[in-house]
Amino acid sequence: MPSFDTLLREIRGKTIEIEVAALERELLGAGPALIDVREPDENAQGMIPGTTHIPRGFLELRIERAVPDREAPVVVYCASGTRSVLAARSLVELGYTNVRSLAGGFTGWKRAGLPWEQPLALRPDQEARYSRHTLIPEVGVGGQLKLLKAKVLCIGAGGLGSPSSMYLAAAGVGRIGVIDDDVVDASNLQRQILHATDRVGTPKVDSAEATLRGLNPDVVVDKHRTRITSENALALIGGYDVVIDGADNFATRYLVNDCALRLGKPVVHASIFRFEGQITVFPANGAPCYRCLYPQPPPAEEAPSCAEAGVLGVLPGIMGVLQATEAIKLVLGLGDTLAGRLLVYDALKTRFRELKLRRDPKCPTCGDGVERAAIPLIDYEQFCRGPAH
Repeated sequence: MPSFDTLLREIRGKTIEIEVAALERELLGAGPALIDVREPDENAQGMIPGTTHIPRGFLELRIERAVPDREAPVVVYCASGTRSVLAARSLVELGYTNVRSLAGGFTGWKRAGLPWEQPLALRPDQEARYSRHTLIPEVGVGGQLKLLKAKVLCIGAGGLGSPSSMYLAAAGVGRIGVIDDDVVDASNLQRQILHATDRVGTPKVDSAEATLRGLNPDVVVDKHRTRITSENALALIGGYDVVIDGADNFATRYLVNDCALRLGKPVVHASIFRFEGQITVFPANGAPCYRCLYPQPPPAEEAPSCAEAGVLGVLPGIMGVLQATEAIKLVLGLGDTLAGRLLVYDALKTRFRELKLRRDPKCPTCGDGVERAAIPLIDYEQFCRGPAH
């Protein structure tokens, strides 16, 4: 039986290796895909900039997600260039045609005085808290770090803002902004799970902060006790990556849509009415947008709020959780969002229907020839039928 050293010499003789100086030159251009196959504790000590970390034991399972093109140039490295030779052979067996191993590994790279970086890592308590996320290959530690850096704005701390903000906090979204100028009322408690009986009369933003920080101390809560208007909309929305629209009036929805278009921010929109909810995503590229769905605000008498028409208490929970899901997907760049699709939920029939939402080329805010920077911000106060959820 051949020894390991004999087998290694045989594999190395069949593997193309690249010297650190040659790799440095290639990285000045487009460069190959860099794969670090060391263990997590080794990677935490430093890595070559631009590297994707896939521990050797997971390489065959995860490489297709990291490098879907089997003809793309790939350089694998380990600490000294031994494990990477074995890893390169595995990739060749998987059909990768342009694979090389870094001679000398990361140790050789550092000894040559070439640049390296310390990867961001989770604290031990965060590793435990977010372990069910990091176990998912599509999320992993890198995805969780993205969530911890993310900033999401919730318009309203009510029926929709409650479940969406709570699940965002639980997921580890690092900064959550909450806009609401109302106080907690006893009639809110049937659906607004951010709040509690002993907080009746408390500003909703203060109640939201107490709940979200109690759920996850990693989260910073920005409290905006105000109504969003044409004067403050750009400043409020501009500091966030994703907007969750949980308003229950047309005035706010149109303003959020128009402002987000000007800023290039994606909006996760949902609305509820009695037993029915609907949700969609208006993407950062701006099309289709809310005005493609509803070109003009309806007359005030045709736009009752939940305070006038009522709503089943669990319905905003369902729709708000879907909003949080879409926001997390946007942050992580995963899957297909609801952009261009309107999902309608009927609670009485427990039925989801999906409708196609198309861009209107004549839309005043995302149509042909519209200059986004010039989109006017309008306060439709006459259509505001009550406070946000």
